[in-house]
Amino acid sequence: MDRGTVGSANRGRLQVGVRTEGRSEVVTPVGELDHHTADLLREPLEHAVEQGRARLVVDCSGLEFCDSTGLNVLLGARLKAEAAGGGVHLAGMLPVVARVFEITGAEAVFTVHDSLEAALET
Repeated sequence: MDRGTVGSANRGRLQVGVRTEGRSEVVTPVGELDHHTADLLREPLEHAVEQGRARLVVDCSGLEFCDSTGLNVLLGARLKAEAAGGGVHLAGMLPVVARVFEITGAEAVFTVHDSLEAALET
């Protein structure tokens, strides 16, 4: 990862895919999740809950970076999903991203799975 681009205004650093799989809405962010790219993830998460798909699985296997803004997006999605009777499941976090959740204690409020497959099985 080119650390020189972290914090830049290049919104192309994050791509977000969305698909429905069974009873889950699978959201796949790829790249860097930070202040400049957070809305690219926030919008599909909120849209899914608004459409009645409150079981959100975030496939983090392609997420290379996550700062506090990104963490807040996921925490906000968790609150909305739980209010709608669902929840947020995080899957396949790379060590650098998992460390952010560990340091902040956020891992305790999410259901974390080693892989996307494991998240979809529950």
